[in-house]
Amino acid sequence: MSEENSDEFMIEAKGLSKYYGDFIAVEDLNFSIRKGEVVAFLGPNGAGKSTTMKMLTGYLAPSAGVARVCGLEVANNRSLVANRIGYLPENGPLYEEMTPIGLLNFFGDARSMDESTKQDRISQVIEQCALQTVLSKPIGKLSRGFRQRVGMANVLLHEPDVLIMDEPTAGLDPNQVLEVRKTIKGLGKTILLSTHILQEVPEVADRIILIHNGRLIFEGTPDELKGETSLDTWFNQQTLAA
Repeated sequence: MSEENSDEFMIEAKGLSKYYGDFIAVEDLNFSIRKGEVVAFLGPNGAGKSTTMKMLTGYLAPSAGVARVCGLEVANNRSLVANRIGYLPENGPLYEEMTPIGLLNFFGDARSMDESTKQDRISQVIEQCALQTVLSKPIGKLSRGFRQRVGMANVLLHEPDVLIMDEPTAGLDPNQVLEVRKTIKGLGKTILLSTHILQEVPEVADRIILIHNGRLIFEGTPDELKGETSLDTWFNQQTLAA
């Protein structure tokens, strides 16, 4: 990619690598995501997706290479990046004794939102994530699908420019998967979401980044991946074996 066009990209990985002794978790990843793109980060379990996402969000320091979000180098601007990004980890922690409305108020206060802004944003994320019917129920008593939507509402609360979601439909039943996909498609954000389920990618993503053993092996559209017959077959075999 050319430096003069780098301001078009909301997420960038350049030579991104993570090593644990002799073990290679991620090695020499290079990719970029433009504003408004929804990109599926694809790979079998253990491919290095979660490690990469943690480096992009600042939760892990890379062993080599650079991660940038909104033009900011993550390693040197963690607090600024945190204000621009929403990160939904797989099975993200929620305070199960709280209600969704209590949780959103708590995190709004934690982010030092003024009361008017906080209440406006809470109303908006409740609508975006269709939480109206469960606002006063303890989170611990909600279905997995609703808990996922509560987590999504929380990461949207501060109006991030970029969303990074790790397996957002993992463990959901088919109806819940459809609801979460619908929510994701309606957000209008730059989104990187990981999955190991190839079949759901065309439903949500404009583009695919496919990794295996921590290395990039394909980047393109869902239709382009279908054209790579051997790669498509290989990926399905990896998914079934996982």
